[in-house]
Amino acid sequence: MRDTIVLFIGRLVGMLGLAVLAVACATPQEKAARMQAQMTQLIAVYGPACSQLGYTANSDPWRQCVLHLSTREELQRIGSNNGVYGGWGPGYWRGGGYWGPYW
Repeated sequence: MRDTIVLFIGRLVGMLGLAVLAVACATPQEKAARMQAQMTQLIAVYGPACSQLGYTANSDPWRQCVLHLSTREELQRIGSNNGVYGGWGPGYWRGGGYWGPYW
């Protein structure tokens, strides 16, 4: 029974390792296609908002607006996450953080 479990875990680790290598070994064309698909999705989501803000569609300022709005939303989504070690904002070092009120 124990040998079966060890064999199963070994195979599982091997398959996970191969999956990681397959993802890490993506060709530049695959990476470019993935980035293009991601940018197409961002344009579909944020493009209309940037057009309503007065930017001409498919211009450089419009593209910057799309990237800005997506980055802003991403930061709002993950910015409030304190993570495993707690928050790292300005209040962290000014008392009540890791060092306590003594610093």
